[in-house]
Amino acid sequence: MPKMKTKSSAKKRFKFLGNGGIKRSQAFKRHILTKKTTKNKRQLRGTVMVNPSDVASIKSMMPYA
Repeated sequence: MPKMKTKSSAKKRFKFLGNGGIKRSQAFKRHILTKKTTKNKRQLRGTVMVNPSDVASIKSMMPYA
């Protein structure tokens, strides 16, 4: 049987942690930043965990992670 392919978009966006969680970066921080407040941009820094309702679909996109 051929190997399953990992979705390239998913491997660029998500990291799997040792405890089984999935880490992602915050959205809404790419462009049109002039109209966003400094507080808003500061709170969008860093990474957050993926919502548990989305974990199954991400795991299907990355079969070997």
